[in-house]
Amino acid sequence: MKLLICNVGSTSLKYQLFDMDAGEAVLASGGAERVGAGRGEFYWKNRRTGAEGREPAAFPTHREAISRMLEALLDGVLERLEDLGCVGFKVVHAKGVSGVQYLTEDVLEAMAAFNTVAPAHNPPYIAAIRQFRELLPDTPLIGAFETAFHQTLPPKAYLYPIPAELGRKEAIRRYGFHGASLEYLSTWAAERMGRQDLKLICCHLGGSSSICAVENGRSVDTNLGIGLQCGVMHNNRIGDMDPYVIFHLVEACGMTLPEVKAILQTKSGFLGMSGGLSGDLRDVEAAAAAGNEDCRNALESYCYQIKKYLGAYAAAMGGLDAVVFGGGIGRNGKSVRAGALRGLACLGIHLDEAKNEAAAGGDDISVPGSPVRIFVVDTNEEIVVARKAKALLEASRR
Repeated sequence: MKLLICNVGSTSLKYQLFDMDAGEAVLASGGAERVGAGRGEFYWKNRRTGAEGREPAAFPTHREAISRMLEALLDGVLERLEDLGCVGFKVVHAKGVSGVQYLTEDVLEAMAAFNTVAPAHNPPYIAAIRQFRELLPDTPLIGAFETAFHQTLPPKAYLYPIPAELGRKEAIRRYGFHGASLEYLSTWAAERMGRQDLKLICCHLGGSSSICAVENGRSVDTNLGIGLQCGVMHNNRIGDMDPYVIFHLVEACGMTLPEVKAILQTKSGFLGMSGGLSGDLRDVEAAAAAGNEDCRNALESYCYQIKKYLGAYAAAMGGLDAVVFGGGIGRNGKSVRAGALRGLACLGIHLDEAKNEAAAGGDDISVPGSPVRIFVVDTNEEIVVARKAKALLEASRR
């Protein structure tokens, strides 16, 4: 069974082709960059032959990027597109829908109903899925929703303190995201430690970040809510903030609601705190090291926010067995790991500074004998989506 797993960004398309009957082998991978811009790039790799390349290309919409991807797959990877068992997507959010779903029009409409709380994610996914449907009309399209892993949250963790009937009527609650990555990180840690009865804090840190308390393999609390604008700060989104800041900016400062929304969605986080320098933490770190006070404040604030969630979730679970870092920043951000974990010996967390500096994926960077282990993991969201899509296809055929 050959499954094509696609990750759709607002200006990008990434893909991996898996052969699920050959040890989940990756047959091909690649992607398109700068979709919607005048000039972009397409890159590809045929894992069977080792052939790979990168070329300039223009992709006015995702449709052209999808067509180029299909051409690459037919060039020595697939004999025909009909060999695809499905196209799977790591979709984000839908009102009243979660889990693993065939992406019917009803499901797409449920996604559109939550465009307001996932404005950077849902619209490009919906548009791209419809373009896939036109180009591959006979191929099943399957979505694994990022909220699925968090369906085990108890009411005390997911309810907001708003009028109960309003919350029920409008489906306003904490949902959580990055489920595929968090599921991979928690499963990896359980296998590494040879136990299922674990209390873990999994940190998917990147341009968008999730921190999740996982007990016995189940999500019991997480920092993201009905949308992805809360929790620790993100590359250009706000993170946790007193909502009355919004009312103050509108009512006392004369700003319009769209202006405030644009600031909180696209001009905040690392980008905002760095004085507009960059939303990329690597740039912020470099500037902080060179003496930029705004960037130093942004970096210290980010680490401090992570530290507070670590303490809160350890307390909520009544203990802690391991902290697991994944995502681009979690995997590569040694200064973030050090800053977030510093001073947490009271929780049994003891970071080995030398191991942290040289950490590779799969490493335990805790001091030997520490009560709490610390792992750095190369997360793999695509294989989680592929496994879920395969399970749905097989269940549908029974």
